[in-house]
Amino acid sequence: MDEFGPLSIQPYAGKGWYKQKKPDRLPATYTRKHGVRHLFAALDLKEDKLYAHNRESKKHQDLLYFLKVLRRRYHRSERLYIVLDNFSPHRHKKVKEWADENNIELTFTPTNASWLNRIECHFGPLRKFVLEGSDYKSHNELAQAIQNYLRWRNKNKRLEKILREQNKIKVA
Repeated sequence: MDEFGPLSIQPYAGKGWYKQKKPDRLPATYTRKHGVRHLFAALDLKEDKLYAHNRESKKHQDLLYFLKVLRRRYHRSERLYIVLDNFSPHRHKKVKEWADENNIELTFTPTNASWLNRIECHFGPLRKFVLEGSDYKSHNELAQAIQNYLRWRNKNKRLEKILREQNKIKVA
């Protein structure tokens, strides 16, 4: 699991062809009058599913909330192994104590090697398909777009499965 953000209500530039004379332009400045949000996301390696929640901050209390949501998805007897980077809220005493009490093992990536966490490679497509070329009007609209993307991604997670169903390729 990891955090993605901060997510601001701002126009994000995209790529495309524009008219020569008067192209639509994004505002050069914006204000964060609505604050920012942070996306807590986790990847279930066994099921290849993404889970995420938007929060207003990245404190240890927000992390605990997300871990509790993840814990409810699996039977208590099943031990969860959560890979995290070395962000200070991940190492908070209350987080560690709660994890020990709830059959969760927190595993930390080496310092300056957060890229070893498999969730990191899913933030690029999230940025590409949800943020690029967007201009959301509220955090709720942005959160809904993220959830729609996650729903679509989890439903269409394996191209191999789709191709097998269409008899396009043979998979060993």
